[in-house]
Amino acid sequence: MHPDLEKLIVLQRHDLEAKRLRDEIALLPKQVAALSAKLAAVEGQRAVVVDLLAKEEALRRRQESDVKDFRGKIDKTRKKIDAATTAAMVTAFEHELQFAEGEITKLEDAELESMLRTEEMEAQRKLADEAVTTAKATLSRERARAVETIDRDKLLLAEVETLRGALRPQVGEATLSNYDRIAKGKGTGLAEAMNQKCSACQMMLRPQRWNDIRDRGNSDEMMTCESCGRLLYYDPARDAPQRKTVPVESIAASIIRSL
Repeated sequence: MHPDLEKLIVLQRHDLEAKRLRDEIALLPKQVAALSAKLAAVEGQRAVVVDLLAKEEALRRRQESDVKDFRGKIDKTRKKIDAATTAAMVTAFEHELQFAEGEITKLEDAELESMLRTEEMEAQRKLADEAVTTAKATLSRERARAVETIDRDKLLLAEVETLRGALRPQVGEATLSNYDRIAKGKGTGLAEAMNQKCSACQMMLRPQRWNDIRDRGNSDEMMTCESCGRLLYYDPARDAPQRKTVPVESIAASIIRSL
């Protein structure tokens, strides 16, 4: 195997880990922001229910006040009936009395409907209160977890960047440039050849190319996948017979041990 390829195997592991850490560091604040927005939305829904409850209570107070006014008018009208001197006056006052009693009936029915609406909204407010409490607890927990994770990831990222910085100068300039170009376009620059396929794009390799990659005698040749263009490598440890008592060390493990 080409010596630069051996180093690139380890470098790609560092690159992927660095990317994972950077992505997580960038993602966690967005997740917290989404939870914060969810809490605001839940609080907004609760505020709507509370406002509707307040309006229903105000409506019932007006209805109760109107009923009280009509009852007062009824008392006055009855006194007028008692003092009336003609049949026409009595009839007129009785019409006023019937109208007032009818309005009281309407108001009392409306008040009952308002009480039923209030009962339903009280149940909604209870659910909204529970939702707000849950959302606050979730936001608090996830915010603390995000802070802890980001602090940890930043330390790990610094360690990985140090390893990357130490390893990159050990790779040939042309090879490193080619690796960077492929990785920029594909996300990864290397792919392991396994079971006669490129492990990245899953395309089959021609038999001759597969044999060449497995032939450890071609140690100075760097080969690419004819489909995706990634640099291919083969780990001979995968061919080690299971019955051997001495384990065959993988390429990546041997490189890391030697650094």
